Amino acid sequence: MSTPAETPQLQVYSIQNKNGMSMTVTNFGGRIVTLRVPDKNGVSGDIVLGYDSLEQYLNRNSVYGAIIGRFANRIAKGKFSLEGKEYQLATNNGPNAIHGGPKGFHKVFWQLEPFMRDQTQALEMTYVSKDGEEGYPGNLSVKVIYSITDQNELVIEYEATTDQTTIVNLTNHSFFNLAGEGNGDILNHELTLNADSFTPVDDHLIPSGEIKSVGGTPFDFLKSHKIGERINQEDLQLKYGKGYDHNWVLNKNGDEFSLAATVHEPTSGRVMEVWTTEPGLQVYTGNFLNKSEVGKGNKTYDFRNGFCLETQHFPDSPNQKNFPAAVLKPGEVYKQRTVFKFSVEK
Repeated sequence: MSTPAETPQLQVYSIQNKNGMSMTVTNFGGRIVTLRVPDKNGVSGDIVLGYDSLEQYLNRNSVYGAIIGRFANRIAKGKFSLEGKEYQLATNNGPNAIHGGPKGFHKVFWQLEPFMRDQTQALEMTYVSKDGEEGYPGNLSVKVIYSITDQNELVIEYEATTDQTTIVNLTNHSFFNLAGEGNGDILNHELTLNADSFTPVDDHLIPSGEIKSVGGTPFDFLKSHKIGERINQEDLQLKYGKGYDHNWVLNKNGDEFSLAATVHEPTSGRVMEVWTTEPGLQVYTGNFLNKSEVGKGNKTYDFRNGFCLETQHFPDSPNQKNFPAAVLKPGEVYKQRTVFKFSVEK
């Protein structure tokens, strides 16, 4: 891993547990650069897409492994209203705003400090997003903690406070391939989602506001299905997303910490569970990867070579009254917790 001499503020830290699970993080975007997890034979392999060189992270527009904010996912036309005032965000996804703007949290330097907690290695990252940054109101103070437990869990804890009413929706944008990054497509991964419904979108991937049952659709993952099993069906939603690029409405009560998803990759035997306090989960199947990205080890990342499971509030929530609110006011604390738990099935 090379660190460019001309960027002295760049930091890279690695943490690990006693079972051969380890993670490398850089303070640029709070990005998870590597995540090494044992397979069914006990051999650890890197399961997240990314680059070998930190210069590539600096010079490209990817969101591999990054903290996303202030608002993950899309906001229609980059506009929303709060307390009677309309705000215009930077637009960077056609007419819409996505992932906090062109210089969202994935493109800033975080303060990064390693520490120990209950004999667990952890990394604390902090960032203050200034009032008006990318068009968002209020000074937002953000803290994100990554830790790896001896139960092979990657724990991500998010916290934020503001001095002015604003919107917040934080997530992590790691691209996974449980067979090992660069080892082909993810279509044989077996996915289960604890979600009876999802939020349909238009051709710009903006939710219509409808909450639709997954019953009788290719979006029904209540029982395990291979990701590729129905991804090419004649379905308008799949056409809009070029595959899965949608928000599922998780089955839960409020912000309870509950199981959102399980993924099993048969060749490696790796199993990943996603637990979260968030109401939604964006499933993205790497539909815009197209061989233009040369990743680690000079491997080319092609169509559907990675998938994302982004725990979140729903896309375009500020403009959808029937979606869970993503508003943060002074005196309140935004908190969410997401855990990626790894095991093997032999």
